Amino acid sequence: MQIGYRVIEDIPRVEPQLLERIAQFSSSELCDGTIVYNAMDYHIKPMVTTKKIVGQAVTLKLLLGDSLLVTKALSLCKPGDVLVIDGRGSGNNALWGDHRSLVAKHLGLSGVVLDGAFRDIDENEEIGFPIYARAVTAGSSTKNSNGEINVPIVCGGVPVQPGDIIVGDRNGVAVVPLEYAEQIMEGAQKKADQMRALTEEIKRTGKVIPDNFAEKMAKLGY
Repeated sequence: MQIGYRVIEDIPRVEPQLLERIAQFSSSELCDGTIVYNAMDYHIKPMVTTKKIVGQAVTLKLLLGDSLLVTKALSLCKPGDVLVIDGRGSGNNALWGDHRSLVAKHLGLSGVVLDGAFRDIDENEEIGFPIYARAVTAGSSTKNSNGEINVPIVCGGVPVQPGDIIVGDRNGVAVVPLEYAEQIMEGAQKKADQMRALTEEIKRTGKVIPDNFAEKMAKLGY
């Protein structure tokens, strides 16, 4: 396939049980589970519903301001998938609207994540399909140019591979690479356990300011 026109129909698939396990963590906890910064830019947030989304990424790379391939990408999604769109961060052209939300909802997608803008906010809210996006705009997009489906993209400053697990909630959007999913969950659980133990200690002792930062401060000369 010629670069710039690649359309790959299949993505690596995981067992549903893995998605169920990852869904037990918030996006914040999953970010705590890795030393790699895998949180998308803070501008990308839930714009329609605050429903948590968890699913594998079907990726879409678009030319600036053009959304021709969105419909094709939707046709390749499976129930539970998250369509992740690299729109180059532009807020000037809507890459998504109410009709596409209606289609995505009927196809059973978990949600859409846009590094770009969408429109028809009232109609989208009525449909109730989760949209995580950078902006809302009245402006439309052209539908004339090439793009690529299920190739590596960057969304909100984070690399996303086809099949990566996307977790979005009110905190933001985390990307979980498939090869590190178990490691990230292990780290997330460890941090969650630490925070739970700290909370219990505060309730038990009344000591509200922990001293776990004292050693590091001493090394810095405080």
